Amino acid sequence: MSSEKIILGHGSGGRMTRDLVRDVFLKHLGDVGPDTLDDGAVLFPDFGKAEEPAFQPLESVSSEITGFGMSALEELQSSENSGSKLPGIGTPGAGQTGKSAPQIVFTTDSYVVSPLEFPGGDIGTLAVCGTVNDLAVMGARPMWLSLGMILEAGLEIGLLERIVKSIAAKAREAGVRIVCGDTKVVEHGKGDGIFINTAGIGVLETPMAPDVINPGDKIIVSGTIGDHGMALLTLRKGFPLRSNLQSDCAPLNGLIAAVLSEVNVKWMRDPTRGGLATALNELTENRPWGIQLEENDIPLSEAVEGVAELLGLDPLYSANEGKVVFVVAESSLEKALEILKNDPLGTDSAVIGTVLEDFPGKTVLKTEMGTLRTLGILASDPLPRIC
Repeated sequence: MSSEKIILGHGSGGRMTRDLVRDVFLKHLGDVGPDTLDDGAVLFPDFGKAEEPAFQPLESVSSEITGFGMSALEELQSSENSGSKLPGIGTPGAGQTGKSAPQIVFTTDSYVVSPLEFPGGDIGTLAVCGTVNDLAVMGARPMWLSLGMILEAGLEIGLLERIVKSIAAKAREAGVRIVCGDTKVVEHGKGDGIFINTAGIGVLETPMAPDVINPGDKIIVSGTIGDHGMALLTLRKGFPLRSNLQSDCAPLNGLIAAVLSEVNVKWMRDPTRGGLATALNELTENRPWGIQLEENDIPLSEAVEGVAELLGLDPLYSANEGKVVFVVAESSLEKALEILKNDPLGTDSAVIGTVLEDFPGKTVLKTEMGTLRTLGILASDPLPRIC
């Protein structure tokens, strides 16, 4: 560890976050910890063990959560009982000859954004969209969420109601159900209004396969980058800017599902903390190939470009909460762009780079001047608490 105490940079999503996870959490969790550091964990439950059936707790409380996502569970059960197999959902478990055992994707996230409300959303919007998107980019169909809220004494009920309404609206938009939750209250001055934790469960339908990425594959982003981070920055710092800059916070599962239905996607990620550059660095690390981005092709809104130039910031490292990056074969490029541009969340989608044999393990940017610049992993975020 580079520091003996936790500092704000440890929450940046960049190099300091990675060091913290490696040197503290993975070090001590060991064999009871996660196998990968993806956005979610793909689980392989054995539905065939009679003595200890997987998801028995879920079945045992089904009467308590009727109307809270059980239609999706019944759909899965119906699919299994009929002998049909959902696309890409694993293999039959022990003792389940002829039946498919769904692979479950499980994720969790916490939200400490400041301020609680901002142009384009609020902490509740983030909580739902962030968790849904983490499941969707793993190739899963998001289904159920939990909702844990830590409230500070003195919080206005009206503000809480607005945030809960946002949670409900985004859950409906994403087609997910909130099936359990918890609320705690801490003393005034100890909680900064509201902190939220969500966990999400989805069914794996299209597993990602980064190992089959090849030189020549193309990088697509679903729209303008840096909107969320720049919107939070200008709001929090009180810059008197005349622009319509706002967060891009949105659930991406519908857009992603449409692409996956017709395109063989090899890898995707929602570039949140650390931005586009950090997300692609995580992909290229220790790979025998690299990625070259084209600066002229990366979509930026006029507002983000203006703020970035004014403050000397790089939008490639600014957070997004409603964008997804795809890696697809060149032969799938035209179809992928057609689907994306027909969706309101993908109208500004663009091809921004190529996988190359050059620069193994690195992400580089071809600048407007034609020079090459290596893009490293973000070390510390200049604006903490953006999600």
